Amino acid sequence: MPASLAKDVVSMDLLLWRHAEAEEGLIDFERALTIRGEKQAKAVARWLLQHQPKKMRIIASPTVRTQQTAAALGLPFETQRKIGPAECVSELIAATGWPAAPDSVLLIGHQPGLGRLASLLLCGQEADMTIKKGALWWFTNRVRAGEQQIVLRTVISPDFLP
Repeated sequence: MPASLAKDVVSMDLLLWRHAEAEEGLIDFERALTIRGEKQAKAVARWLLQHQPKKMRIIASPTVRTQQTAAALGLPFETQRKIGPAECVSELIAATGWPAAPDSVLLIGHQPGLGRLASLLLCGQEADMTIKKGALWWFTNRVRAGEQQIVLRTVISPDFLP
C-alpha cells in the first residue's frame, strides 16, 4: 500500500507529570508531599487511570515527592537516578526513549527539566517553561502524510479536577 494511503501511525505517547506540592526542607531528596500535594497526586492519578494509554511504562525520579506522586497511581513504576531534580533534557529523552520507544512513557519528575523538555517538544528549542506542581502534559509523536509531528494532546492541572 502506498504511504499516502496508509493510516495515520501513532509512534509514541510521552506524558510528563510534575510531582505534586511538597514540603519545604533543607534536604531536597527527602521532601515529602504536603496534604494538598497528596490530594493533587490522587486527583491526577484518578484522571490518568481513566485515560491512560495502553502499555504505559512509568519512570519516576528517586526523590520522596516523586515517589509519592507515582505511588498515587497504584501501578508498578521504575526509579531512575539520572532523572532527579537536576536532570537535563538529554537525560530525560534518554530515559524515555523519545520519540521511538515501543510503549508509551509516563515520566514523573521536576522543574526545570520537565518544562525545558516540554518547550523543546512544542517549540523545537529548550526554554524555561513552567509546568505547574502536580500537572500532567501529554504529547504524542505521530507520522501523518509522511511527516513526523508532535502533538500536545492535553494538559491536566490538579486545580481543575475533583
